[in-house]
Amino acid sequence: MNTTTIRRVTLAALATAVLAGTAAPAMATPAGKDRPELRKAMNAFVAAGFTGIQLRVRDQQGEWAAGAGVRKLGSAAAPPADGSFWTGSVVKTFTATMVLQLAAEGRIDLDRPVAAYLPGYGLDERITVRMLLRHTSGIFNYTGEYKPDGTIDEPGIPANGDDWVPNRFRSYEPEELVRLALSKQPRFEPGTQWSYSNTNYTVAQLMIEKITGHSYATELKRRITGPLGLRGTLAAGNRTTALPGPHAHGYYRYKDRVIDLSRQNLSLLTGAGDLISTTQDLTTFFSALNGGRLLPAELLAEMRTTIPTPLPEQDYGLGVWAQDLGPGCGTVYQHNGSPPHGYGALMYSSPDGSKTLTASVTWVDSATRGPVKNFLPLVDALVRQEFCDTPAGSADQG
Repeated sequence: MNTTTIRRVTLAALATAVLAGTAAPAMATPAGKDRPELRKAMNAFVAAGFTGIQLRVRDQQGEWAAGAGVRKLGSAAAPPADGSFWTGSVVKTFTATMVLQLAAEGRIDLDRPVAAYLPGYGLDERITVRMLLRHTSGIFNYTGEYKPDGTIDEPGIPANGDDWVPNRFRSYEPEELVRLALSKQPRFEPGTQWSYSNTNYTVAQLMIEKITGHSYATELKRRITGPLGLRGTLAAGNRTTALPGPHAHGYYRYKDRVIDLSRQNLSLLTGAGDLISTTQDLTTFFSALNGGRLLPAELLAEMRTTIPTPLPEQDYGLGVWAQDLGPGCGTVYQHNGSPPHGYGALMYSSPDGSKTLTASVTWVDSATRGPVKNFLPLVDALVRQEFCDTPAGSADQG
C-alpha cells in the first residue's frame, strides 16, 4: 500500500487522544549542520498528531538526520535518527531494479510475455514484463480494488482495518496470492489502462526467483544490499518479524486496545510491501540508483519512461514515480510506502541522485487511518522545503 491509497480514505483524529498524557515530544540530536527549517517541517507532523518522524536529507549542505516526536507511547525518548522501519511499497523500486538488472544481463525482455518466464499460472499472454512494472497489466489486486472515494469496489484479502488485525501474523505464500488474483476478473485489457496493483510485484518476485533459481532475499543481497553495504535492509519474507535494533513503534487502535505493530508478518505483501530498512540505507540506495550505479543508462531511462496516472503531476514509470513539483522545484523521482497500518516511508531524489530525502513516520492508526488526513499536505511541505528554491509558504501545512 502507498500514499495514493491513503489519499482516498476519510480520516478521524485519533492519535491526539491516545497521546494525551504522554511526555512532551522530543527531538533526537541531529547529525550534521543544524537545519532549523527541516526541524520545523518535522515538528509539524508531531503537532498534527503523528507519534514520530525520523528524517534524513543529503544535499549540497551535507547530510542531516534527526528524529522528532516519541519513539514509543508513554516514553519521552525521540525516535532514533536511523532506526529500522517497515517501508511498505518502497520495496517496489527494489523489485523493479532487480528485474531491470536481469534485463541488462539479457535474461529478461521487457516486452516479452510474463507467461514465457512463469508458465503454469494461466497468465494472459498479452501481459508483458513492462506492463507488470508499470501497473498496466490489468491483473486484480489481491488486497482488493478500491473506488476513487476509498470505498471497496471488489474485496480481496483484508490488508487494513479491523479485519486485518486478527490476521496480522498469518503466513501467505506468493503463489497463493497470485493464484487468488488470477481467479478474479481482470480490471481491464492488458496495456489499456493504469491501476496500482500489489499483485504485479508479487508476480515480479516469482519471476526473479524462477529465472535466477534463487530466493528473492538472496538476489536482493547479491544485487543491491550487499554491493551497497545496506546492512539494515532486508525482505521480511514469510515469517513473523519484529523490527530489528532501535526503532520507532507504529500502532493500531483495535476495539479497546492499542496494538504495537512493530512485529507482524508481511508475507501478505511479498515483493510488493514487505521490506525493512533505515533512512541511511534508503538514501544510499536511491542515490545510487538515480546516480547510475545500479543500472546501465539505457535501462535507467526505461525505468523513468512514465505514463500518466489519475494523480495530478505524478506519472509512473517502472517501479518509480516522477513527480513534477512545479516552478522553482522541478521533477523529483520517488516511491513512498505504507504497510497495512502505523508506518509510512518516504524516498525522494533529484534526477542525478545528488539530493535525497528519506523518512519514516509513525502514528496510531484506526479503521479510519488516524491522523493521516494531514499526511499528504505535510509531506508536500517537507519535500518542497528540500527540493524547491523558495519553499516558504509554497504548501499548506494542513
